[in-house]
Amino acid sequence: MNFIDLSFPISNSPEGIPAFQRVSISYSDHQAGADEANRLTGVTRDLMRNGEAWAVETITQLGTHSSTHLDAPLHYNSLIQGKPAQSIDELPLDWFFAPGVKLDFRHKADGDAITAVEIQAELKRSGHDLRERDIVLMWTGRDELYGRPDYWLHGPGVSAEATHWLYDHGVRVMGIDAWGWDRPLPMQAEEAKAKNMPGIFWAAHQANLPYSQIERLSNLGALPDTGFTVCCFPLKITRGSAAPARVVAIVQ
Repeated sequence: MNFIDLSFPISNSPEGIPAFQRVSISYSDHQAGADEANRLTGVTRDLMRNGEAWAVETITQLGTHSSTHLDAPLHYNSLIQGKPAQSIDELPLDWFFAPGVKLDFRHKADGDAITAVEIQAELKRSGHDLRERDIVLMWTGRDELYGRPDYWLHGPGVSAEATHWLYDHGVRVMGIDAWGWDRPLPMQAEEAKAKNMPGIFWAAHQANLPYSQIERLSNLGALPDTGFTVCCFPLKITRGSAAPARVVAIVQ
């Protein structure tokens, strides 16, 4: 089996990243660990291997949506289909280990909508027979922009109609290598304000469907179109609207 990592590393954000998506980690080395061990237990360095004790990292800022992550229905609305929306710790584990398919939408411009007709055409091209609980991954190529301050302003988005089509065909986990599943927020916002209409802003997120999105995937170009399994278990965060995950594709 070949394991392909589809996750970005969790690391300190570079300068210029907006505050709402920053990650901050502090590092404590083995020498600091030895000092702490001495304070806690009285053990001196001469009783420690190489005079060292534990290294420790502390994440001081990591939003549940700040890295490669999975959204829960609770992220979209408080009620989905008339019922309280599920949090990330309430979703079935079998959603997150399933056959996958990669659909190529690198040709789509920033702000373009990916439609159900286009998804069907890509499925036909890939030769993948879509089945219930398959995990569908949208390859836009925007992972190349990860780490740039304007990353969140780029990428096509999956339409609400296409999201409904996938859900109606049994898909419960859908992923993308852009910042978000929808079109970039400012583009949706301008259209919603210009038309003065609901149902435009955040349309696919708020499609009233209990499904999970993987956002900020990486390395989809290393995958075949089909014939792989996706493993994407999210951290078990109580009442979490999302959770980081180590997303991995397993190719036989």
